[in-house]
Amino acid sequence: MVLVIVARQIDLSVGSLLGFTGMAMALLQAVPPIGQGWPWPLALLVGLLLGAGAGLLQGYLIAYLGAPSFIVTMAGLLVFRNAAYLIAEGRTVGPLQDEFLILGGGLQGSIGPFWSTVVTLLALAYTLWAVWRGRWLRQRHGLSVRPLWVDLAVTLFLGLVFGSFLWVMNSFPHPVTGQGRGIPVPVLIALGVLVLLHWVSQRTRFGRYVYAIGGNPEAALLAGIPVRRVQVLVFGLMGFLAALAGAVQAARLAFVPTGMGTLLELYVIAAAVVGGTSLAGGSGTILGAALGALIMSSLQNGLVLMGVPTEWQNLILGVVLVVAAVWNARFHRRRT
Repeated sequence: MVLVIVARQIDLSVGSLLGFTGMAMALLQAVPPIGQGWPWPLALLVGLLLGAGAGLLQGYLIAYLGAPSFIVTMAGLLVFRNAAYLIAEGRTVGPLQDEFLILGGGLQGSIGPFWSTVVTLLALAYTLWAVWRGRWLRQRHGLSVRPLWVDLAVTLFLGLVFGSFLWVMNSFPHPVTGQGRGIPVPVLIALGVLVLLHWVSQRTRFGRYVYAIGGNPEAALLAGIPVRRVQVLVFGLMGFLAALAGAVQAARLAFVPTGMGTLLELYVIAAAVVGGTSLAGGSGTILGAALGALIMSSLQNGLVLMGVPTEWQNLILGVVLVVAAVWNARFHRRRT
């Protein structure tokens, strides 16, 4: 959603598209007569292509036919939500195949203590390499660098963060073996998507094009940037990620109800805004949105644990979203 908002667009259909693609994958792999009994990798591939295709279609309508993204994706919200209901005939579809459920975590959906340690150490090594390589490159080109003690403190802080993460992941024992379960597969998927999108947005030409279009679409067009094609690709990427989230959500539940993903688009937009993404476009980061999602989910879980009624939870989350939007607007106005 960050790249969509950065490009001065909005996507209100992500929750419905998540539910529709999740239902399609469930129908294809569930045992007949409810489903078709396809192998789960094929069902997953069809669902991902379906999500990407839906996103590309919406992007085409917006970029090439000039329809406002708010209207197109709001129509998509209605179409995909009711399409999920129609193809499932109003039923909850399941159970899904056991191998597919690994995508959602569960008893078998973790990689264990050993591989969790390996993955964490590799991630820590890469992060530290990036920190110190950046310092070396700045020194090599004669640019100013941070004091050495600051980088040492950052290194220590990162070590504590990664160590704490590994400790938490290995602290949950498996009910059968009694050993630590390690990093769940959904967490690995989320971290992989986070790193990949951060790299795409910060290190690739496509990412720079998105920020340029969000900053000034007319200037980007005059500079030779294929504005319409980039906008279509942004919505296609959004659709693909919505389908991937639908697969993970379906695997978590094992059964897919017709209402899966309802109102999820509001939480996604809220996470991006709380994470500092400007609704005016041109500004925002993937890591900021991830932090915003963490804040919103922590707040919601905290309210649940405190026993706050659902209506009060939504009210409080709405107030937080408004405060974040006002702060966001004032912050970006001061910068400009």
